Amino acid sequence: MSKTIQSSPVMGVFWMVVTGILFVLVTVLVKYLGPRIPAAESAFLRYALGLVLLIPMIKPVMATSFDRSLIKLFTIRGVAHSFGVALWFYAMARIPIADVTAMNYMSPVYVTLGAALFLGEKLALRRFVAVLVAMIGALIILRPGFREIQAGHLAMVFAAIFFACSYLIAKRTSGLVRPAVVVVMLSISVTIGLAPLAAMDWVRPTGHEVFVLFVVACVATLGHYTMTLAFAAAPVTVTQPVTFLQLVWAVSVGVILFGEPIDPWVILGGGVIMTAISFITWREAYLSRKHRTPHVTATKV
Repeated sequence: MSKTIQSSPVMGVFWMVVTGILFVLVTVLVKYLGPRIPAAESAFLRYALGLVLLIPMIKPVMATSFDRSLIKLFTIRGVAHSFGVALWFYAMARIPIADVTAMNYMSPVYVTLGAALFLGEKLALRRFVAVLVAMIGALIILRPGFREIQAGHLAMVFAAIFFACSYLIAKRTSGLVRPAVVVVMLSISVTIGLAPLAAMDWVRPTGHEVFVLFVVACVATLGHYTMTLAFAAAPVTVTQPVTFLQLVWAVSVGVILFGEPIDPWVILGGGVIMTAISFITWREAYLSRKHRTPHVTATKV
């Protein structure tokens, strides 16, 4: 028994490291595709092609009774996530990988604010201070007035907000239906939600581009699975700090594969944000209050 307990944190860290590698690979593939295909179309193809991976989960969906309120929640989440994914694809093709990765860390902060504003959770002083620190981290990355803020940076600001909205609704629906149903309904609703956006500016993709986007769907799905394994093996207080490695790897691949310069301000800002998130995570674990919103890592596509 002791051996199992001791090995759990190690396995949790291991699976989170694997998760980070997979998610960075997703960003590399999207960056590799570039801006030729419009962001909404790329996001649509990623989800449409990924639907085949969800076939094993169809049975629990068919067995679920959907009332009007549940359908409304899934619809709202699908709309929010659709905009978030489209903005993420837009940013990924236009600004450095490190910037996208660092700014994506803001999603858990927006979740904390959203839980206080819309779910009635108390925003204690410690959580409020942590949110302010994270906001300072975001300002360090953006440095308004000291450098030109590109459209891709603004896209990531709003992408993180939309992802936070998606997570808050997922928290609500996860208590009503099985997890598999939540996953499948998200994929279906996002595919439908992105379809009209993709059709507005459709560019015929090549076979190679379709193949790359299918690989993106597979890698992203595998990343979500390994993240689940990490959370099952160890508390988030153990796995959370490991997510910062994603920024290190993002900087590395940006330099090696795409010739992007190393921006120490992005690394510093990302570190500040992660420090704030880690504190929120530790505090929630310490309080052990089930009604609190659990920590969520930076949402991925």
